[in-house]
Amino acid sequence: MLSQFEMTNFETVVYEKKYNVAYVTLNRPQVLNVYNTQMRDELYQVLGAIRDDSEVMVAIFKGAGERAFCAGADLSEFLTAPSPTIARGIRWERDIWELFLSLPQPLIVALHGYVFGSGIEIALCCDIRIASEDAQFGLPEVGLGIIPAAGATQTLSRTIGQAKTLEMMLTGHHISANEAFEMKLVNRVVPKAQLLRTVKDVARQIACFHPIAIRSAKQAIVRGLDLTLPDGLELEKRLARSVLQSKVRNSSG
Repeated sequence: MLSQFEMTNFETVVYEKKYNVAYVTLNRPQVLNVYNTQMRDELYQVLGAIRDDSEVMVAIFKGAGERAFCAGADLSEFLTAPSPTIARGIRWERDIWELFLSLPQPLIVALHGYVFGSGIEIALCCDIRIASEDAQFGLPEVGLGIIPAAGATQTLSRTIGQAKTLEMMLTGHHISANEAFEMKLVNRVVPKAQLLRTVKDVARQIACFHPIAIRSAKQAIVRGLDLTLPDGLELEKRLARSVLQSKVRNSSG
């Protein structure tokens, strides 16, 4: 188990744990934190560590440097396709997007500067998105002769709706932080100087609550979106019963 304060440096990611809050920083500021295969592999390790750490109540994701959260994927790598057999093997072993979406802890992301392509897809894997006023959002893939391949065709449409998703994706149009807020792509917009402080305040507020209640509430909402209303209500009932039973066990112990 990690200590109350621990920092782990990979080459493309910095992982910090301060008490019960995890901090994950995309750390390629010299190239606008573009997502490459090494970042994928290092994030996979970090996400697994967060998932398995019972002390972590909430995780914060951010980008290093002043210019970008993440300006997309490193096309020099991802447009060089491996053989189908190798590609299937890598995806099976390191399906980072499924891992992202499976984390039980609430995930908060601080978005500034360029948030393009994979940057939006990482943000959409998080539960609460807070942007600074300088943030710009875009999906350039179609203009490059490809389509998003890390979930944006599904996650973005579930967040802002089909029409707005099609407009962003098919035109490559960039939107401002305020437009993203109006579309409900982000939860709030704050001055850049206040971004990290705001995100930390939200994380600390969440971390004060009962961990089982927090994780169960997230599970009910996220899983419930893919269920019918009766099935969603049944899921809520089961999770609520489990939370109450846990509290009874803890109080009697």
